[in-house]
Amino acid sequence: ESHRSVAVPPVGGRFWRRLFAFSGPGYLVAVGYMDPGNWATDIAGGSAFGYQLLSVIVIANVMAMVLQALSARLGIGAGLDLAQACRAHYPRAVNLMLWLVCEAAIIACDLAEVLGTAIALKLLFGLPLVAGVILTGFDVLLILMLQHLGFRLLEAFIVTLLVVIAGCFAYELLIARPDLGAMAAGLIPRTEIITDPAMLYLAIGILGATVMPHNLYLHSAIVQTRAFGLDEQGKRMAARMAVIDSTIALGLALFINGAILVLAAASFHQAGRTDVAEIDEAYRLLSPMLGAGAASVVFAVALLASGQNSTITGTLAGQIVAEGFLDLRLPVWLRRLLTRMLAIVPAVVVVAVNRDAGATALLVLSQVVLSLQLPFAIVPLIRFTSDRRIMGALASPAWLRAASWAIAAAIITLNGVLLIGFVAG
Repeated sequence: ESHRSVAVPPVGGRFWRRLFAFSGPGYLVAVGYMDPGNWATDIAGGSAFGYQLLSVIVIANVMAMVLQALSARLGIGAGLDLAQACRAHYPRAVNLMLWLVCEAAIIACDLAEVLGTAIALKLLFGLPLVAGVILTGFDVLLILMLQHLGFRLLEAFIVTLLVVIAGCFAYELLIARPDLGAMAAGLIPRTEIITDPAMLYLAIGILGATVMPHNLYLHSAIVQTRAFGLDEQGKRMAARMAVIDSTIALGLALFINGAILVLAAASFHQAGRTDVAEIDEAYRLLSPMLGAGAASVVFAVALLASGQNSTITGTLAGQIVAEGFLDLRLPVWLRRLLTRMLAIVPAVVVVAVNRDAGATALLVLSQVVLSLQLPFAIVPLIRFTSDRRIMGALASPAWLRAASWAIAAAIITLNGVLLIGFVAG
């Protein structure tokens, strides 16, 4: 219902007006790169190793920028989202398998959002985790209202929450007073990241939690909400604006992920607390260790905003995947409710049985499931965007194909190592 609903200036108009018209989809995508599933790995990395893993966050975000640029090019050049392209170019059996794997990834991602929101509600209001998990089911009403009022308003709501998250961490960093020299040194990759098993495991966890497979489906669809020209010139302009939009938005995600790690390094690692890995533990320690009563509350507010933001993009991704792979069109409220229930039920069971101890374990499991799905999204994306028969003039040039396959190989290898380590305990 939002397809080509946002007007854009014609080719040759003012650059800033065109960029403003195309700004929005990148921020919806960026939400997935700072969801609650990323928080645990960033906190653990900063607490255990200080600023040394900052370079990993930077590398992971650069990889994400390239893959999201490919996703935007697919939607604009082929006029198809990634799920539709799979349905059009793969046999039915392969298409069905890809859909099932993708649905599992969306449920796992939704599970992380449910738990993140529930943890934030517990920290801010003392609400039991089980009650918080159940309460997250009602965010369906908020999403329905925003979608009904228009896609541009939905984007504005997302950007507002992102600004809240960025503002919260800017405040935290201001009072934490991180070591700027150590931060600069942390931006340089070092051999210890590979030679130290504990550091390597956390580095892989950061990479594995950064690139979200459902974002590749989401981005290729929502760039088509812009009514750009369908000739070659119009598509080239749209692709250029969409890539700028997503790169700027992912730069904001880079700041927030880096800020979480830097905050943990400045607050916990420098004080000798290298064992902090739980979100609620970080919440309890921030105020007394930084000497600021608001530090913990601001941290929890950012977590709540992150969880809510992620639920909206999860809704859109679920709808896009169902329609793209199966040509199945369900009412938005029903699609959201089904996905939410599939996330809420296991979350309630685990939290009820293990109490608070089960929440972090389930968060980690959700990230492993996401890492399993990555190859099934990345490989088709690179293949489609490299095919001139599908993409026309927007087919990836040789240098971009080479860079994309190198990134895919690195992500698949590192996620495989993460999975083996998880299975081996």
